[in-house]
Amino acid sequence: MQDFSYGAIFEKGEDHGIVVSFPDVPEAISQGDDVADAETMAADALALALLSYLDRGLALPTARKAATAQGKKLRYVSVEPTTAAKLAVLSAFADAKISKSALARRIGKDEKEVRRILDPWHATKLAPLTVTLRALGKRLVVGVTDAAA
Repeated sequence: MQDFSYGAIFEKGEDHGIVVSFPDVPEAISQGDDVADAETMAADALALALLSYLDRGLALPTARKAATAQGKKLRYVSVEPTTAAKLAVLSAFADAKISKSALARRIGKDEKEVRRILDPWHATKLAPLTVTLRALGKRLVVGVTDAAA
C-alpha cells in the first residue's frame, strides 16, 4: 500500500523560519515561518514534485522507511488526500498499460473527461478518482495516524 508520505528534514533557516527538504524527493524544498507553516508548505511542495514526476513519465520515488537520513531525524509529511488519490490514479493507469479510450469505456465516461482525470494539474474531485481507481483494479483506503507520527 502506498500512502504518499515521505520523510522530511526540518531545519532552522539561515535568516529565519524553518526550511524543509525531502531526501527521497530532492525537487521538493520549502520553507515556513514556523513548524506548522513549514508542514503546510512542505505538503504542497511534495505534492507538486510528485505530480511533476508523473507528468514527466517518471516513476514516483520510493520513500525510505528509516527514521533518519543524513544523520538527521525525519519527520513524515503526506500530501493532501485528493492529491494522493490523483497520484494513485496516475500510477495505476501507467501500470495498467491501457489506452485512455479503454479507461473511458471502463468507467463509462467520455475520453475528454478521462483526459482531465489523468491530467496531473487538473483538479479532480475524490468521487471520480475513486471510480477510476476501482476500474484500474485498485481501491482507495483512507487512514488516520497521530500527527506526531
